Amino acid sequence: MMKLFREVSIASALLATVSAAHAADVMYQCVDPQGRKTFSNVKPADKGSKCTALNLEPLNPVPAPSKPPGKNTSPSPAGFPKVGESIQKERDNDRRRILENELQAEQKNLDQARKDLAEQESIRSGDEKNDAKVLDRLEPYKNKVALHERNIEAIEKELDKLR
Repeated sequence: MMKLFREVSIASALLATVSAAHAADVMYQCVDPQGRKTFSNVKPADKGSKCTALNLEPLNPVPAPSKPPGKNTSPSPAGFPKVGESIQKERDNDRRRILENELQAEQKNLDQARKDLAEQESIRSGDEKNDAKVLDRLEPYKNKVALHERNIEAIEKELDKLR
């Protein structure tokens, strides 16, 4: 009899634990009289709000397996067209040439943006009595310089990938 009582007690404790864990999966969506929505895992005592229980599925704590970056784990289908080595070399050379032309153009744009910024920094108009106005006027020129510097950095990274 004692053994049966102990087993029933253990089963009751487990059942209480499971139902408490399941209660954590219930969320409440409440809409107050002004139409604002709130979400909570505790049912509010405020009787002015309309609350509905949202039964949510438990979250899966195990992350999905990730593929290594840059690795294609699935093979190409049987009839998938393939590019010959000479054609791929031509494409790579074209890409390199295009990137080098873009790099030259960006470097010219950066030089011009730096000249424009230096020119603007040397000008001080009479209505700019404090530094804040000067900084506000110079900000677009500084942004343009920074943009061209970022573009050059990105193009150089792409070129490094081809080498």
